[in-house]
Amino acid sequence: MARDAPSIDAYGDGGFRLSGEWYAGSLVIVADQPQVWPVVAFADLTVESLAPVFVAGRAEVEFLLLGVGARNAQPPRAIREALLVAGMGLEFMDTPAAARLYNVLTSEGRRLATALIAV
Repeated sequence: MARDAPSIDAYGDGGFRLSGEWYAGSLVIVADQPQVWPVVAFADLTVESLAPVFVAGRAEVEFLLLGVGARNAQPPRAIREALLVAGMGLEFMDTPAAARLYNVLTSEGRRLATALIAV
């Protein structure tokens, strides 16, 4: 299946450059479609904040790649459990590492959702 996933060209200064276009703030990318994500800090992470991922469902999302900000931290238990119930995996790391890994995984054709807290 052909993919049209945007590439993350740059990150930092409070946003991301995807395929040449600047997005201020945090981002969620589901079904290769980026959208502004209102999560500003790790403390803002909730199951509800990840609604676009859950709406897409298992057919579209194999796992969530979560960039948790400048420093790695384990997401809240409620998020981990909700993803498990939905049949989706979770990979979490600091946002710079997640931004780099995103490009590798999309080039491999992996079906993932990505949520990145801006740094």
